Amino acid sequence: QISGVCALSGPTIATELATRLPAVMVSAAEQATLAETVQSCFDVSWMRVYTSTDLIGVELAGACKNVIALAAGMCDGLSIGDNAKSAVLARGLAEITRLGEAMGAQMDTFFGVAGVGDLATTCFSPHGRNRSCGEALGAGMSLSEYEASTSSVVEGVATSRSIRSLAKKHDVEMPIAETVYDVLFNGL
Repeated sequence: QISGVCALSGPTIATELATRLPAVMVSAAEQATLAETVQSCFDVSWMRVYTSTDLIGVELAGACKNVIALAAGMCDGLSIGDNAKSAVLARGLAEITRLGEAMGAQMDTFFGVAGVGDLATTCFSPHGRNRSCGEALGAGMSLSEYEASTSSVVEGVATSRSIRSLAKKHDVEMPIAETVYDVLFNGL
C-alpha cells in the first residue's frame, strides 16, 4: 500500500477541463510510486499527467502563481498593456523560483508545467479568479467590494499572507508579492 501526500497542479482552467479540452498536469509526491499511481488515475485521452518528486516545488508554484496573477490582473485593470503584464509574469516567476530554491525545491519545476505553464494560464486567462480580482482592484474596486460581488474563492488573497511570511522567513526578496500584499491589506 502506498501512502503519503501527492499534489496535482498545472495549467487547468476548470471550464476547459469540464469540456475535455486538451490539458497537462503534474502529479508530485516525494515517493515516485505515489506520483505514478495518481498519474494513472487521471489517464484520459485529452489530458497528459507528468510526474515529479519535487512536492514542495509543485506546491509552491501552484500557490505563488495566484499572487502573481493578482498583479497581472492589476495590470489589466490599470490598462498598462501586455508588455507590463508579461514583465510581471517573468519577474514573478523569478520571485517564485527564488523562494522555491530557498525552501529546497528544484529550479526545473518552476520552468515546467506546474511553474511557468500554470503561471501563464492563470495570468492571461479571462477565466482566472485571481487575475479577475486583480483586474477589479486595478480598476479601483476595493477588495471588500470585490469579495462581496463574487461567489468564487480568490486563493491568492490568503496566499499573499503566507507567501510574505515565507519570503521573510527565508530572507527572499519578492517585491511583486510584497506589493500585492500591500494593495490587499495596507491600502496601497
